[in-house]
Amino acid sequence: MLDHKKRKSLRDRRGEEGLLIPTPASISSLLPLDEPLPATLFLLPVAYTTLFPGMMVPLILPEGKLAKTLEKVMEEGGVLGVILNRDPEASTVAAGPTTSISGLPVEGVVSTHRATDRKRSLSQTPFYRYGVAARILKKINLPDNQVSVLLSGLERFEIKELLGTDPHFVASVKYIYEDLEKGTELEALIRSCLSRFKQLSRDNPLISEEVKVALVNIDGPGKLADFMASVLIRDVKDYQDFLAQGQVKERLHSLLLLLKKEEEVQSVQRRISDEINQKVSSSQRDFYLNEQLKLIQKELGRSVGDRNRMIEKFRARLNDKKLPEEAKVKIEEEIEKLTTLAEQSSEYSVSINYLDWLTALPWGVRSKESYDLKKAREILDKDHYGLKEVKERILEFLAVRKLKQTSEGSIICFVGPPGTGKTSLGKSIARALNRKFIRFSVGGMRDEAEIKGHRRTYVGAMPGKLIQGLKRVGTQNPVFLIDEIDKIGTSYAGGDPSSALLELLDPEQNTEFLDHYLDLSFDCSDVFFVTTANSLDSIPSALLDRMEIISLSGYTDNEKIKIARKYLIPKQLKKNAIKGANVKFPDKGLKLLVQQYARESGVRVLERQISRICRKTAYRIATGKNHPVRVQDIKSLEKLLGLPPFPPEPIENEKTIGTATGLAWTQYGGDVLTVESAQVEGRGGFVLTGSLGDVMQESANIAYTFVRGKALQLELPKKYFERYSLHLHVPAGATPKDGPSAGITMAASLYSLVTQKPLKRGIAMTGELTLTGKVLPVGGIKEKLLAAKRCHIKTVLIPKQNSRDLKEIEPEVKKGLKFILVDRMEECLKCLF
Repeated sequence: MLDHKKRKSLRDRRGEEGLLIPTPASISSLLPLDEPLPATLFLLPVAYTTLFPGMMVPLILPEGKLAKTLEKVMEEGGVLGVILNRDPEASTVAAGPTTSISGLPVEGVVSTHRATDRKRSLSQTPFYRYGVAARILKKINLPDNQVSVLLSGLERFEIKELLGTDPHFVASVKYIYEDLEKGTELEALIRSCLSRFKQLSRDNPLISEEVKVALVNIDGPGKLADFMASVLIRDVKDYQDFLAQGQVKERLHSLLLLLKKEEEVQSVQRRISDEINQKVSSSQRDFYLNEQLKLIQKELGRSVGDRNRMIEKFRARLNDKKLPEEAKVKIEEEIEKLTTLAEQSSEYSVSINYLDWLTALPWGVRSKESYDLKKAREILDKDHYGLKEVKERILEFLAVRKLKQTSEGSIICFVGPPGTGKTSLGKSIARALNRKFIRFSVGGMRDEAEIKGHRRTYVGAMPGKLIQGLKRVGTQNPVFLIDEIDKIGTSYAGGDPSSALLELLDPEQNTEFLDHYLDLSFDCSDVFFVTTANSLDSIPSALLDRMEIISLSGYTDNEKIKIARKYLIPKQLKKNAIKGANVKFPDKGLKLLVQQYARESGVRVLERQISRICRKTAYRIATGKNHPVRVQDIKSLEKLLGLPPFPPEPIENEKTIGTATGLAWTQYGGDVLTVESAQVEGRGGFVLTGSLGDVMQESANIAYTFVRGKALQLELPKKYFERYSLHLHVPAGATPKDGPSAGITMAASLYSLVTQKPLKRGIAMTGELTLTGKVLPVGGIKEKLLAAKRCHIKTVLIPKQNSRDLKEIEPEVKKGLKFILVDRMEECLKCLF
């Protein structure tokens, strides 16, 4: 059985769960309407709860007598009488939730009721006179031998006679059916009750939203009165009086009295609250607390002067800045918070750093731009040699900005081999526009917080690179260079930095760029974004779509010589503190230096080699050897730089069967590729070597299938491919190679092998091959032609569809080369044999 403390705990817990909500529609769907209620009921004594017809209530029954009564009732129809016990602490009583808005148990004045009941015939019963017949909806056996039961109220009743108490409480009852007389008075009573209850619910936070919703969905004046009474009733007397009333009008009159009583209680409560609030005004309270704070700080030896000076410094920074309203509010809130924080608090340093960043940012500060295109051209020509097409595209871009007077769409991506001047072009754009310049590299970056910043809750949190750069240059419209964007990394722990760049590099979104540290929107639309990459393959498509692509190809040998004369040699002479008279670079020596020591597409290696020559010259001068150094032949170069890493390619006059020369593109420039084939008598098959990628292996298999399809046309011996095993090899096996552009080269090599005819010398080729023999276009034509000229190749076979690329290549690159445009492999073979 439940002892007193357990029932009290259970009662309080259920009282916190909220008020009971009647669901008459659901109950009526469970109960047959024509089933008569029994004249004799098994009684279920309950403590501290109210139940009306149309309501559902959960009860906890202790093991013993009441649990047995429940089983008996379920066997005989499932209807019992729920009635309040006069002694709520009795052992044989069921525990239920409270339904009063006070959150307290429904209590009665026991002595008064006992005195009144003593005059009646039922004065000796342990129960109150009125109750509610209920049907058992659900029963659950609990682990501690208690029983949980869900009851639904059916009808009021009055106990006529207590028939028995052992083993069950049984009574003869008289049902009190609802008497509804419709009329104007009833309507007025309903409206008055609803109006007062709604007003009461607005002022009383204890009445939940569920109660208000249920109030709207209840049908019938009687059920409505019962529901509102269940919320307002506080003692047993009111509950018993309400159960005794079958007339709906009487119930509504009683309900009005309850509402009036509750309104008076709330009025007294408000009056007490107002009196307390009026005793201490807000100004007196602030004065008292501030004076107390000063005394406490003085006792602790803290000085408020430093803090005030810091706050004044933050405010002074904002004098000439145009902050958005959101930022103004945030800064004021943070300053107000700072004035109340203790210096030993961890929040103190966080607040100081946050205000330092917020006030140091260039809100509305912009450098005056220059749109002088003539000056921009002079700057670009001064800083870079060649790159005619690239300079034209930059000037066109600036012209549009001059006419449009907006920053929308100002995102450029320079793509090209290393050392071709991509980063320095960004600096030149900044100079041409008279803007500040910021650069940071995202190569290998694995943490998106480097872009979007860290949350302030982390130790050592900082804003992202953009906000850091804007604070450093002090303007809101710099040129912002994001270097090596194709080498950005990803990490499971740090997120995806490339995805974080999507918002930053989107003109439609970066007007309200949100840095996690600032937690404020910052307008980045005036920033001129420039990105650089060596290749577009590794850049996510969504990020690539936001950028204007400008390609930079490699330099020719003549361009490298002129760049060395105009830029690199003067720069290194100054850097190494030597004069031009101390080291001489004749044209012949520079040409050898470019061809055999610096063959890459850019000029970075060339500058490094010139720097080595200058350092050796400086060492000679420092040791007393003053005669000038002359870089005029290969012997002098070998003395200064050692053996050349790219010796001149030997011109092979001997024709070799199965050997073909192809042209390849790498991210460092063009290269010449030799493909070799051999046959071995055996079981047949096709072998590939040379560290080939998947695409290149597929191209080799296509070439093998194409040549094998020509077996009848070539009149090869029967079962040739079953008898001989063919082996195709691409030298430099340690270097990974991939791509489809060597397709026709591998087909030509295999064709030479099976026909035992050598290819003509001095011919190189590039192009993708299909199974039907069609030659498809490839990329990197300029770099491939430069590689062909370095190797003294005179004739180049290229796909016919690449003819448009030839028109865009400078005449200097094409000079000395003969081009053969082919559309099918058969045309290639006619030119090669």
